[in-house]
Amino acid sequence: MNQKENIQPKKDVIIVGTGIAGSLIAKLLTDHVFDTGTKKMIHRSEMDDSKTYRELSILMYEAGLEAGVELDSASSMVTYNDYIRKFYMEEAKVPNSPYPNLKQAPSPNVLDIEPIVQPFPDKKGYLVQFGPMPFASDAIRVGGGTTLHWLGTTPRMLPNDFRLKEKYGRAMNWPIDYDTLKPYYEMAEFEIGVSGNVAAQEYPIKESMEEYYGKDYVFPMEEIPQSYMDHQIISELSGTSVKINSEELPLMFVPSPQGRNSTPNIAYGTSKLIKAEISESGYTLSLNNIESEEYKALGAVWNPYQGERCEGNASCVPICPVQAKYNALKTLKKALYKVNKHQNLQRNYNIQVQSQSVVYKLSVDVADQEKISKVHIRRYISKEKTSFVEEVIDTKESIVILAANAFENPKILLNSKYTVVENGQKVERTVANRSDQVGRNLMDHMVMLTWGLSPEPVYPYRGPGSTTNISSFRDGNFRSEFSAWISPLDNWGWSWPAFSPGSDLAEFLGQGLFGEDLKEALTYRLSRQVLFHFEIEQLPNPNNRVTINDQYLDVLGIPRPVINYDLTEYEMKAMEQAKQASDQMFERLGVQDFTTYKATDNNTFVYNGVRYSYNGAGHIVGTHRMGDNPEDSVTNSYCKAWDHPNLYIVGAGNMTTLGTSNPTLTLSAFTIRSVESILKDLETILK
Repeated sequence: MNQKENIQPKKDVIIVGTGIAGSLIAKLLTDHVFDTGTKKMIHRSEMDDSKTYRELSILMYEAGLEAGVELDSASSMVTYNDYIRKFYMEEAKVPNSPYPNLKQAPSPNVLDIEPIVQPFPDKKGYLVQFGPMPFASDAIRVGGGTTLHWLGTTPRMLPNDFRLKEKYGRAMNWPIDYDTLKPYYEMAEFEIGVSGNVAAQEYPIKESMEEYYGKDYVFPMEEIPQSYMDHQIISELSGTSVKINSEELPLMFVPSPQGRNSTPNIAYGTSKLIKAEISESGYTLSLNNIESEEYKALGAVWNPYQGERCEGNASCVPICPVQAKYNALKTLKKALYKVNKHQNLQRNYNIQVQSQSVVYKLSVDVADQEKISKVHIRRYISKEKTSFVEEVIDTKESIVILAANAFENPKILLNSKYTVVENGQKVERTVANRSDQVGRNLMDHMVMLTWGLSPEPVYPYRGPGSTTNISSFRDGNFRSEFSAWISPLDNWGWSWPAFSPGSDLAEFLGQGLFGEDLKEALTYRLSRQVLFHFEIEQLPNPNNRVTINDQYLDVLGIPRPVINYDLTEYEMKAMEQAKQASDQMFERLGVQDFTTYKATDNNTFVYNGVRYSYNGAGHIVGTHRMGDNPEDSVTNSYCKAWDHPNLYIVGAGNMTTLGTSNPTLTLSAFTIRSVESILKDLETILK
């Protein structure tokens, strides 16, 4: 129970969440100050010692432990090494396995997923799942958010992904198009530090790569070498095509852009900074060269010289042992530490991160019912105890930014009730929910796996989890009938679908194999394991949603996310077509197909008399979508809530549709763009 209520001092900006969205906003805002003379926001690089500036005061809330956001070198290294030790000790090495699973701030975990027996919900884990299909993806509530266990694949969305309604009569168009987002993609690729080869990219789009990326554009770092397995598959399938829906589609094998360190690209030039320029609309961000500073890979949070290069560990999910893979703590540290005039890193005390603090609702000002006036927090004392302190912060003169994941943002909003008087009657409303879209349109990529044995060794389990994708199915006229998909070539053998190599060892021991016989059997099978991966796009469906119910509370008395989720024929038909594509590729490769989908699988269905099963991709999007008007969306294209002038809601939940790319790069791009609007609002407040 709560012990007391603490009233926190006012801040200019309140950010809920330290994942990539919250960290990007914190970093970009702290890079700017308010010029008290011109009454404008300017970049730190333009500061003049003879003028007076006002620093922005920022408070970030993190539901996870304090240890996860102590970003001094010693504490960071100790905490991260604790994560690695926990990963080594866990039997099931699922995405959340290295990280603390807190009872005060629980996380959805794939190990909790079970088939749903109607009409009863599955309440085993943090999510309350009513189905009829279980939602199959997880997230983690720690400092840095789910970027701690993302794969790191960073393709951009395709132009037609933003206009599904216009092109294919499906879903709805985004309020922005690809060309609008292109410069912000470049900023996101710089901030994440993307490795890749623009010249090797190939997509089923009408635009040339020069039009798509821009003339002479290159990624910050050279591409990660493709695996030996990828080269063997490409050599056999390159130049061929597969038939889906009576249409022949040529196979395109593309080295995947990735958020992990390799060799800095000489053609990329110097390091960059993202700077706001005054424009007619207020502010416009641009990517500027720092002529005096060469581009360098950003290493581990605790040591810039560790993790400068990917070492080929195959554990990208759930953890990169050396932080060669990007995570949001790297960006958060840039907000917390600034280079002073002596070129030394100095703690920026104008931004504070308060951990072990679960934001659970917002209040609306009684006098001005459009303005968010308070943020309510339950701050727990330790991970062992469930006691907490109730805290409230006044936000009438602040910008409030919800930057939690696509479960937590809608959960907070739906728990934030207020009353208005309409036509003499009291009417209860929910914050930011005039459109009734908060929590709706929950989406994920459904991952259908196929696996088999190659006739020759291909040696999986070496290098990152994936270095190549088949892009042929990312767009096409078929999208009017069924989902598009992207097909990464996975480098984990059968570990995901069949729990290899442990299951192989158990099988051979059960057959009585020991010694050299056991070694030979394992060598033969493990060296030949091939895994294909089909990430099926899901369309927004208002019935797939996150809600809350006071019957289902966590230990702090906060409602848990209640999930209703199902597939449509649009997605099911795509799985049918993807399996047919896999069959054709396996036959051409001479792969012996071991794929089996069972009625006992957690996520399984029968379509046209054939069973299919799928997993979640961890791409949780769509629960507070952006749009052109407040009648069918929660925010505008700058992630600003239609209903409340001082509220921004950012993250993957803003995505109008999902497309076929991993969402982190896209959410980073439009989150960076949102800072233009936030700076304009701050200027108004500070004048």
